[in-house]
Amino acid sequence: MPVQQQSAPAAGRRWRPRPPVRKTLALVHIAASVALLGEVWGQLVLNLTATLTADGALAHAAYRLMWVLVVAGGIPLALTALASGIALGLGSPWGLARHYWVLAKLVLLIGVILFGALLFQPEAMADATRGGARPSGRGWEQVAVVSGQFVMVLTATALSVFKPRGRVRWRRS
Repeated sequence: MPVQQQSAPAAGRRWRPRPPVRKTLALVHIAASVALLGEVWGQLVLNLTATLTADGALAHAAYRLMWVLVVAGGIPLALTALASGIALGLGSPWGLARHYWVLAKLVLLIGVILFGALLFQPEAMADATRGGARPSGRGWEQVAVVSGQFVMVLTATALSVFKPRGRVRWRRS
């Protein structure tokens, strides 16, 4: 019996992963996104603890632990959620920029990453509280950053569940 060769995708035909690959991507994306929500919640609790405590040593320890959580959890989880989300968008009928809810999730996740990279500074806060010093007024700025991240991840989760209708209308020039 002759072996059939798969032809290259025709022009304009999109990549569609087979169901086991799509389901694995979905599993990775959901797990990373939910874990990221939990990691950001933990960051928020630690941030509030460090900001509200009168114990400088506790604040210092909380800020040091935040950095560990960012490196061990936040960064890999956010990048995994981003990569798997892009792969799912490219390989599904939803697309990356066809529906508002998918595009909004992409923008929100990029926002979470940028907030973390540009505004969240637990290592600087740990240095500021070294030796039991009282947390500075910047503590509330850090709480606001992590609160913003939490709201963004929670909103992206809600968009995944409710999938509001509406397609993005791109203007052609």
